[in-house]
Amino acid sequence: MATLQDIGVAAGIHLLTALIFLFAFAILRLQPINDRVYFPKWYLKGLRESPRDVSTSVGKFINIDWRIYIKFLNWIPEALKMPESELIEHAGLDSVVYLRIYIVGLKVFVPLMVLAFTILVPVNATSSISDAEKDDVGFSDIDKFSISNVSEGSNRFWAHVLMSCVFTIWTCFVLYKEYEMVESMRICFLEAQHRRPDQFTVLVRNVPADPDESISEHIEHFFRVNHRDHYLTHQVVFNANKLSKLVKKKEAYQNWLDYNQNKYVINPKKRPNMKIAVEHERILKDPKAIMPVGFVSFKTRWGAAACAQTQQSKNPTIWLTEWAPEPRDVYWQNLPIPFVELTFRRLVISVSVFSLFILFMIPIGFVQSLATIESIKKNAPFLKNLIELKVVKSFIQGFLPGLAMKLFLLILPSILMTMSKIEGHTSFSEIERKTASKYYYFILIIFFFGSILVGSALQDFDARKELKDLGDSPTIVLKKLGVLVPMRATFFITYIMVDGWSGIAGEILRLIPLIMFHLKNSLLVKTDEDREKAMDPGSVAFAEALPRMQLYFLLGLAYSVATPTILPFIVLYFGFGYFIFRHQVINVYEQKYESAAAFWPDVHYRIIISLLISQLLLLGLLTAKNAKDSAPILIILPFLTIWFHKYCQNRFEPAFSRYPLEEAMAKDTLERATEPGLDLKQYLANAYVHPMFKDDDELDECEKELLSWRENDYKVLTKRTNTPIDTTASTSTTFLIER
Repeated sequence: MATLQDIGVAAGIHLLTALIFLFAFAILRLQPINDRVYFPKWYLKGLRESPRDVSTSVGKFINIDWRIYIKFLNWIPEALKMPESELIEHAGLDSVVYLRIYIVGLKVFVPLMVLAFTILVPVNATSSISDAEKDDVGFSDIDKFSISNVSEGSNRFWAHVLMSCVFTIWTCFVLYKEYEMVESMRICFLEAQHRRPDQFTVLVRNVPADPDESISEHIEHFFRVNHRDHYLTHQVVFNANKLSKLVKKKEAYQNWLDYNQNKYVINPKKRPNMKIAVEHERILKDPKAIMPVGFVSFKTRWGAAACAQTQQSKNPTIWLTEWAPEPRDVYWQNLPIPFVELTFRRLVISVSVFSLFILFMIPIGFVQSLATIESIKKNAPFLKNLIELKVVKSFIQGFLPGLAMKLFLLILPSILMTMSKIEGHTSFSEIERKTASKYYYFILIIFFFGSILVGSALQDFDARKELKDLGDSPTIVLKKLGVLVPMRATFFITYIMVDGWSGIAGEILRLIPLIMFHLKNSLLVKTDEDREKAMDPGSVAFAEALPRMQLYFLLGLAYSVATPTILPFIVLYFGFGYFIFRHQVINVYEQKYESAAAFWPDVHYRIIISLLISQLLLLGLLTAKNAKDSAPILIILPFLTIWFHKYCQNRFEPAFSRYPLEEAMAKDTLERATEPGLDLKQYLANAYVHPMFKDDDELDECEKELLSWRENDYKVLTKRTNTPIDTTASTSTTFLIER
């Protein structure tokens, strides 16, 4: 088990690493040659010009103005200057609420740290336990400041119970105020939001087949009958899987087009666009390519809200409507998946995720076994003399376990993201939320509890005896887990330093994007458009970033009473992360979509789970410590916490899942008064055209005509009713998706 000296050595290594990363970033960002790597967001907005355009020959690459280096740390106050309202306009509400989670962490854990070090640490440090008890728990010098140093049945446990109650009340208060704030911000954001296509559009899936009408006619007929006063137009969806592959292949070979341009001019039949044009025309003419999916647009937001939030048929498995994602958020290839297949896919993925969790326990145990002094001596006896050195031993115990686990977890988010895509979700935002959910439960079950159980069993024999009773009863399980949790505090501290200190500092350095930009810029870039693509600003990866943050809430809350020495490491993570990511959000990241903080209810829910786990683990620990007088008081805390969560859920969550008809009507009324001549149909014309067909200069004119909306001045006779439908009032169009 790592000692205070081991933790100190590891902390010094990681702080030094973080400072080196920050110093390197502060210097690299000043060089003109790197300007597009560290400020890509401003270039994409057209608000920044390259300093290389106005510099001398040497100044195009290196900043030779020595005065600028005096202020090389100015990025820190500059990251805090932009007010929150301006930041929302600049980066979107998703990014701002993501940053607020770091503020929530500081609001929760700074007061907890002050109280814990003022009350709990002195209570723990001035107590003592027998040598026999020390042997039972694998006592180390860091445990002198934890609850492990309090003897069984001691009245000192009243301090821990009191602090647990205070910590719960404070955490719930912070969460309530933040939920209230985020809800208000979301409402204001939606009220102030400019007109967007998804405000008028719903996605309809599982359109039933009709022998007398095509899918397009069937959609139009259904919505004209059932939404006659509000229906405006619709777009059906084509399966363009082959076309998508051809377009991607063309993009992959784009860098060779300039080289071969003369050959294509000489022999036009070899133009690679020909296959694309042929496939495009084939899809448009093939009735079987039409999928039972469509985007239906309405004349008003009120009409779209009423449709999206109601059941359209007495059969709940057909005519499934939901709010359409914003165009850049659509995950096209999942749109045509039938309802029955969706259910089957999600069942298969659920089983696969469970199997993956079980499978990952094996390598986690292997990693834990290799990251201890004893296991290294056993598996590599020739290193025995080397690892007995104090510095080496401190490095191994204070650094290696966290680093090994960090490296092991790198591949998991990609696997879970692929699984979420297979489930059939129709938007990137939903896919990321589902991935985040899977990743969180993996962190909770496999990383947190798995590391506690496996690591403790490998650490000493007495812990293995504790594990033997885990199958007896819930009470026994709770008691044994409570005993094992403090034993793994040092492991989690080392992980926090690897991931939360060095890892975040590495994020601002952007070493891989920096290298890739210069490689592309020197080998592939030929136009300004190529240079813009080479910048690769990236975005906040919510699927990975949110569970990562929630792990720190879990560790902070679970150990705040039992081992308060972990709290300074948690506080430093949240403070450091806020500075780093605020800079990245302002200058670097370009989000792929905007969900108006739709992920916040999940964040709140998972922090509540962490709070419940902390209460139950402390209850188990105090029960094992024979705190018969004080422990029963903790039983009420989980019930109060669940009641608090249900209250917040009923009070705030509807604003994140429904759009009030009152608000929709108000925005429609205001828009009619301020823009009476608005041509909404024209505004929505190309909103949901597949991205691969937007701004494609190489498509022939005939192809562009097939992609454009066609206004028909005649009436269409529906086969079912023989009733003429006036298509001058509303029209339909088609666009392509990949399956």
